[in-house]
Amino acid sequence: MRPLFRLHPTLASLALGAALAILNGRYDYHRDELYFRMLDPAWGYVDQPPLTPLLGKAAIAVLGDSLWAFRFPSILLMIGVLWIAALLTREFGGGKATQALCVWGLAFAGVALAFGHQLSTNTVDLVVWTAALLFAVKALLRDEPRWWLAVGAVAGIGLYNKHLVVLLLLSLGVAILAVGPRKTLASKWLWAGVALALVIGSPNLVYQAQHGWPQLEMAEAINETDGTENRILLLPFQFLLLGLFLVPVWFIGIRDLLRRPEWRPVRALAVAYPVLLVVTLATGGQFYYPMGLLIALYAAGCVPVAARATTWSRRRILIVGVALNSAISAVVALPLIPVGVVDGTPIPAMNSSVPDGVGWQTYTDQVEAVIASLPAGAAADTAIITANYGEAGALVRYGADLPPVYSGHNELHEYGPPPAATATVVTVGLDLEGLLPYFDSCEQAAELDNGLGVDNEEQGQVVAVCRGPVDEWDRMWQDFQHYS
Repeated sequence: MRPLFRLHPTLASLALGAALAILNGRYDYHRDELYFRMLDPAWGYVDQPPLTPLLGKAAIAVLGDSLWAFRFPSILLMIGVLWIAALLTREFGGGKATQALCVWGLAFAGVALAFGHQLSTNTVDLVVWTAALLFAVKALLRDEPRWWLAVGAVAGIGLYNKHLVVLLLLSLGVAILAVGPRKTLASKWLWAGVALALVIGSPNLVYQAQHGWPQLEMAEAINETDGTENRILLLPFQFLLLGLFLVPVWFIGIRDLLRRPEWRPVRALAVAYPVLLVVTLATGGQFYYPMGLLIALYAAGCVPVAARATTWSRRRILIVGVALNSAISAVVALPLIPVGVVDGTPIPAMNSSVPDGVGWQTYTDQVEAVIASLPAGAAADTAIITANYGEAGALVRYGADLPPVYSGHNELHEYGPPPAATATVVTVGLDLEGLLPYFDSCEQAAELDNGLGVDNEEQGQVVAVCRGPVDEWDRMWQDFQHYS
C-alpha cells in the first residue's frame, strides 16, 4: 500500500481552514442554525437526532456565543473530510500526485465548501458517510472483514445526526448483492457491525419509537411540500455537487471501478451510486444526499487521472481545472460578495443558503417595534408566535426584553403552548385570515423588510397583533403544529 503523503493534505487543510475561519462570521445565521441554538439537549427531536445542535452548543460553551464560534465545528469537520478522502485515495493505490489532486480538488469544491461554511446536519453527515465508506473499502479491498465493525461504529454515531446513513448502507448492500463480493453478505463481521450500529444508536432510535417515529411523518411532509422540486433538481445538481470541472474525474472513477481487475472487490461502490439516486428520486430526498458517495467515486477517479498526467501540459490542465472549479465554487458558496449588493447578483438564486442567512437582526428590530407599540402593561400577558423556527430563533438570539417566543414548527411545538393567561399574541409570518377563527380580533401591525432586497421566506411577511383567544391554549395549540 502507498504511504499517506501528509504535505498536501496538511496544506489543503490549512488553506480551507483559513478561508472558512475568515469568512464564517460574515452575513448571518442560517435559519437552521438559529433553530439549533433554541433546542434543549435531548436524545432526539421530532425532525432530527441531536448531534449537530449539541456540537453548536458545545462550541458556544467553549468559544463564546457568536456566529463564528457556532460554526467552528464545521471547519474541523470539513478538514476531516479532506483527510478521509486522502486515505480513500491511498486505499485505491494513489500516490503523492493522486493524493494532492484529491485534497486540493475537494478543499474548495462545490457544495462541500458550502457545507463547511455553515454548521448543518449535512456537514456532519459528510464526515459520517465518507468515514463509513473508507472502512467499507478497507474491508472489501483488503479482504479484512473486521473493518465492518468500524463501519458499524461510524453508522451508529451517524444515527445521532441523521438516519440517512442507513440509505448509504442499504444502497451498498444492494450493490454488493448485484455485483459482489456476495460472500460479504454472509460475513459474521458485517452483521456484527450492523448490531454495533444499532447498539450505539439505540437511545435515539428508542426516542423515535417512543414518540411514534415522528421523523417518518417529517419525511412525508417534506416529500409533499418539496418532493417534486427535489426530484427535478436531483440529476442536474449531481454535476454541481463537486463542481463541473471535477465531473470527468468521478466519471472516470465509476468507469475504472467497474473495469479494473484489482478494484473488483469494491466495484459495488460504482453500482451503489445509481441505486442511491433511484432511492433518493423515489423518496423525494434532497439532491445532496449522494454527496458522500460521490466523494468516494472522486477519490477513486483521482488515481487514473493523476497517473495519466505524465507531461507538464496534462498537469497544467488539471491545475487550471481545479483552480477554476475552486474559484467558481468559492464565489457561489462563500460570502465573498458584500451582503449589501448580493441581491444584484445571481448568487441568491444559485445558493439558497444565502437568502436564508440575511436580515434576521432587521426583522427582529421590526418585531420589537411592534411590541413597543403595545399599550403600557400589555407585555405581562403577551406572547409571540412565529410561523417557522428561523423567525423564532432570530427573536431569541437578537431580541431584547421580548415576551416569550413560541412556534408550532417542528420540535418547537413541543415547547408550547403559551401560558394560559396569554391574552395578546404578536404573530410573525402567520396567515392573517387563518388566525381569525382563533381570536376575537387580528390586525396587521407591520410587514417584514430586510432592507436589502433579498427575497427569502420572511421578506414581506406580516407581523400582526391578535387579541382575545377564543379557547384555551391547551386545546388550540395542536392546530399550530406543522412539519417542514
